[in-house]
Amino acid sequence: MIVIDVAKDFSKTPFGRYKSDSQYSAEEFREKLLLPKIQSGDFLTVDFTKISLGVGSSFLEEAFGGLVRKGIDGRYLKEHIKVVDRMGLYDEQVRMFIEAASKD
Repeated sequence: MIVIDVAKDFSKTPFGRYKSDSQYSAEEFREKLLLPKIQSGDFLTVDFTKISLGVGSSFLEEAFGGLVRKGIDGRYLKEHIKVVDRMGLYDEQVRMFIEAASKD
């Protein structure tokens, strides 16, 4: 199992959908961390528990829904990714974004 500790491996303050929004955007997160790790075929836990503030839904949608738009099968993602945060809300949101992107 691979664990991405977002605060340690990326930023304590991830923000924005696109690279033009922030150097710590969802697009950057997806390209630099998520895509290479998910392509390894291993189970992936993405841990947001140590970030300073919560991330917006646009960040989650771009990072995870964007994987589907980049050609990763939504069913595969739902079977291989778990998202954890302090409130326990992100995993369900991410699954909804993956599902919605799979229908596009």
